[in-house]
Amino acid sequence: MKNLRKVLSASLLLLAGSYTGVIAQEDNSRGYNPNSLRPIHESDIMFKRTVWRRMDLNEKQNRPFFATNAEITRFIINAVKAGLLQPYANDSLTVKLPLEKFIENLQVPTANAGLSEEEKKAGFKDESDSGWGAAEPAPSPTPAAKGKKGKKGAAATEPAPVVQAPAPKPVIMNEFLPQELKTLEIKEDIIFDKQRSRMYYDIQSFTIVIPGDKFETGLDKQVASFKYKDLAKLFKDDPKAIWFNSQNNKEHKNLADAFDLRLHHARIVKISNPDDAFLVDIYEGGRKGLIASEQLEEQLMEFEHNLWEF
Repeated sequence: MKNLRKVLSASLLLLAGSYTGVIAQEDNSRGYNPNSLRPIHESDIMFKRTVWRRMDLNEKQNRPFFATNAEITRFIINAVKAGLLQPYANDSLTVKLPLEKFIENLQVPTANAGLSEEEKKAGFKDESDSGWGAAEPAPSPTPAAKGKKGKKGAAATEPAPVVQAPAPKPVIMNEFLPQELKTLEIKEDIIFDKQRSRMYYDIQSFTIVIPGDKFETGLDKQVASFKYKDLAKLFKDDPKAIWFNSQNNKEHKNLADAFDLRLHHARIVKISNPDDAFLVDIYEGGRKGLIASEQLEEQLMEFEHNLWEF
C-alpha cells in the first residue's frame, strides 16, 4: 500500500511539473509577434493597421541609405551570400528561400540575339524564323532517277543537301548590381500601445524589388524578403552599415538607428484591406493612387493626434 502511494505521488508530481512546463512555454510565446523587433503584447494593443510602403532610394531624402559602396542593398546581398541573413519567398516570412533561388532572382537574362520569353509570348518572332516553320530536307533521288540525265547530260547521282533548323542562340545570365536595385518595399504595423500611451511603427519586413524599367514587360520583380529583426541585428553589428550624413561626416548613423528615427521616406502603396489590393488598383490610376497615399498618411497622423483629445 505504501509503495502504491509513493508511485501515485511521484506520478502526480511528474504530471504537475510537465503541465507547469507546458504552461510556461506557452506563456513565453503567446501574445507576441515573433517578427517584431520590440514586441508588444496583444492585450496592450488598442489600435493596429498594417501598411506597405515603397522606398525609392533615388529620392534625395533616401540618398544617405544609398551612398556609393555603402548601399543598403549591397549590405543585404553580401549578408545573404555570406550566410548571415535568411531570405524568404515573400513578406509573410513563412517560406524560406534557398540561396540558389535568391541568386537566380538576381539574374537578368540577356540574349546575344533573339527574343526573350516575354517577347515571344507577346507575339514577336525571331528574324531567322520566316513564319513557315523550319525548312524540310529535300527528298533523296530514287534508284530509278539516278540513271537519268539532265539537259546537259550529267547524271543526277548526288542527293540534295539537307537544310537543318538553326541552333538555339545562347543566353547569358547577368546579375544585377547592388546600385541598380533602388527600390525597397517595407511592411510595418502601426500600433498604439495603451500601456505606454504612444504610437509605434513596428517594421516587419524588407523586400528588395527590381524596378520594372529593367524588364521589357515593365513589371516589378521581387527578389526576396527579410525579417527586419534579423536586419537590425546585422546593422548594429557592422560599423559599415551607415546612414551617410553629408552635412557632418562625424555624425554618420547606423542604419538601424536611422530607421528608428524615421529618417527615410517611403510612401504608402497598400494598407490592409479585405481584397489585399494596392492603392493604384483601388483608385484605378497612378495619380489617384498617389493622392490617396498622401491622404492616408495625413489621416494616420491626425488619428494619432486626436487620441489625446477628450
